[in-house]
Amino acid sequence: MIENKEKLMSVRKEAENRLSSYDCRILVCSGTGCIATGSQKIYERFAEIAQETPGVTVEFGPHDADAHVGVKKTGCQGVCELGPLVRIQKGDNVIQYTKVKQEDCQEIFEKSVCSDEVIERLLYKKGEKTYKRPEDIPFIAKQTRVVLKNCGKFDAESLDEYIASGGFQALSKAMFEMSPEAVVNEVDKSGIRGRGGGGFPTGKKWKQVAAQAEKTRYVVCNGDEGDPGAFMDGSVMEGDPYRLIEGMMLAAYAVCARDGYIYVRAEYPMSVARLKHAITVLEEAGLLGDHILGTDFCFHLHINRGAGAFVCGEGSALTASIEGKRGMPRVKPPRTVDKGLWEKPTVLNNVETYANIPEIILRGADWYRSIGTEGSPGTKTFSLTGSIENTGLIEVPMGTTLREIIFDIGGGLKKGAAFKAAQIGGPSGGCLTEKHLDIPLDFDSVKKYGAIVGSGGLVVMDENTCMVEVARFFMSFTQRESCGKCGPCRIGTKRMLEILDKITEGKGELEDLETLEKTAKFVKERSLCGLGKSAPLPVLSTLKNFREEYIEHISEHKCRAHVCKAMQAYVIDPEKCKGCTKCARNCPVNAISGNKKEAHTIDASKCIKCGTCKDNCPFGAIDIQ
Repeated sequence: MIENKEKLMSVRKEAENRLSSYDCRILVCSGTGCIATGSQKIYERFAEIAQETPGVTVEFGPHDADAHVGVKKTGCQGVCELGPLVRIQKGDNVIQYTKVKQEDCQEIFEKSVCSDEVIERLLYKKGEKTYKRPEDIPFIAKQTRVVLKNCGKFDAESLDEYIASGGFQALSKAMFEMSPEAVVNEVDKSGIRGRGGGGFPTGKKWKQVAAQAEKTRYVVCNGDEGDPGAFMDGSVMEGDPYRLIEGMMLAAYAVCARDGYIYVRAEYPMSVARLKHAITVLEEAGLLGDHILGTDFCFHLHINRGAGAFVCGEGSALTASIEGKRGMPRVKPPRTVDKGLWEKPTVLNNVETYANIPEIILRGADWYRSIGTEGSPGTKTFSLTGSIENTGLIEVPMGTTLREIIFDIGGGLKKGAAFKAAQIGGPSGGCLTEKHLDIPLDFDSVKKYGAIVGSGGLVVMDENTCMVEVARFFMSFTQRESCGKCGPCRIGTKRMLEILDKITEGKGELEDLETLEKTAKFVKERSLCGLGKSAPLPVLSTLKNFREEYIEHISEHKCRAHVCKAMQAYVIDPEKCKGCTKCARNCPVNAISGNKKEAHTIDASKCIKCGTCKDNCPFGAIDIQ
C-alpha cells in the first residue's frame, strides 16, 4: 500500500533498483498490430525457453527480486510494418529485432540473451545499412516522443515499472507543491490544445469547469477512436495505461472532481483489459480511491465500453451514452463544461491530451512550449498507414511537414510510386496534395487548406489511387455513421453519397458536380455537431484539388487509376498471350475466346470485370484499361 509521499518515493527507488538488477530483458511488442502477426506465441515461446534453460531465473510478473532475466509484454514499439518486434535489453544496450518468428526465438535466446551476439538478418535494414538500436532506425530517430516515451520500453501492465520510469511524480508534485488553481494555470500556460480533433485549448476548458458554482464535477476520457486507419489512442491505452490515468487524476485534482470515466470503443478489447488491470492495481496500491497519498484527494475511475457508434466520439453523444441513453449530439449551449455528464460540469478530453499532462506538470509549461509551434505547442501522434514503406505509430512536434513525415520517417512510398495525396483527420478530414508537402501540420495551418489534423489518422495515397473513389469511401462511412438527429447530416450525406455512387458507376453528369459542392457546403454549415460539419471535407477537398478526375469520370467514362469497376476494361495483349487457355477455362461467364497457342480476346459485353482472368494469367498478358 502506497499510503503517502514518502512511501511512493521508497517504491520508486525499489523499482529502479529492480530494473537495474536485470542481466537481460526480453521485450516482446504486444500492441494490437504485433499481436495480430503472432507476438503472443513468440512471448510464450520465449517463456518456455527461459524456463527450460538451466541456470536462468526468469521473471514474468513485476515482483520477483531474484530474477535476472525478464520476459515482458510491452506496448506498441512503433514500427508496425516490421512486426512482430522484439527488443533485447542489457542495461543501456538495446537490440531491435524485426519480423521475428517462433523459430527465431531459440537462436535469439542463445546468441543475444545468453551471449552478446547480434543476429544481423533480424535487424532493420534500409538499403545496404542495418540498424541495431531502435533509436537509430530512421523511423524512430526522427520522432520526438512525449506521449509515447514509455511505449515499447516497459512492461505495459507493471505499476512498478511505470513508477520507475517517473510515473506519479507529476501527481505527487501537484498534490504537495501546487494548488488546484496552479495546476489549471500551468496547463493553460502550456498552450496544449485538445488532441481529439477540435483543437480547443485544454487549459481554457479546465478553467471553465473549475469556475462552476456546481461542486459535483466529472472527468471523462474520450477513448472512442473510430476513424478508419487510426490507432493512436488505442496504442496509448494498451502500451501506457498508467500515464493516461495519471493525466486524468491531475485533471480531477485541478477541477476538484471525485469521479472519472474512460469511454473505450468495444473494438478495443486489449485497451479495456489493460485499463481494468491498471485500475485494479492502483486501487490495491492506494493510488486510486479515497485519501490518495494520505490527503483529502479522492478519485474513483470507471470504464464504459461504447457499442461502436462513430458519433459517440462527439462529446455530448459520448456523455449521453455513458448515462445509458442513445448516443446523439445535442444542441449547444449548454456545453459539456457547463452541463456535461449527468448535467454536471465535465472535463472531457481524449487519451492523447491526458497523456501529455504529467509531462507538462513535471517539466513545466515553458518546456512544453519549446516544442511545436506558437499556436500549436507540443507533439502530435499520427497513425501512418497506406501506400508507404514504414507504417506505424509516430509522434512528431506540431508543425512538422508532411514531407518530413512521409519521406524522412515513413521511408517514402512503396515500390517507388509517386505521391498523390494524404487523407488527414480521418473520414471527417481532407486531402493534402503534393503542393501541401511543405506546409506545417498544426491545427491552424492545415485548416487553411480545407483539412483538419483531427485525432491523427494519416493515410498516404499514391498515383494508383482514385480520388473520386476515396471521397465515395469516406462519405459511405460517415453516411452510415450519421446518428440521424439533424436533417442536413442525415439527408445531405445520403444525397452526396448517391451522387458519388452515380459518378463512380459511369452515370454522372457535369451538373452533378455543382449539386455535390452545394450540398457539401450546406451540410458543413447546417449540421448540428462537429462530426456532421466536417463530414463533407473529403468531398470538398478532392473537388478542389482533383476536379479533373471527377470530370474524366463523367465526360470520358475514364478512371485513370483503373479503380472504378464500371469504367474498367480487361484486355489481352496479343504479344504476351501464349494461348494457354487458362484465362478462358477460369472465366465464370465464358467471355474469353481463342484457339490453343493463339492469342485470346475478351468480349467486353460479357465481361463482369471480376479479375479472375488477370489473376490466373501466368504470362501477365491481361491488363486493365
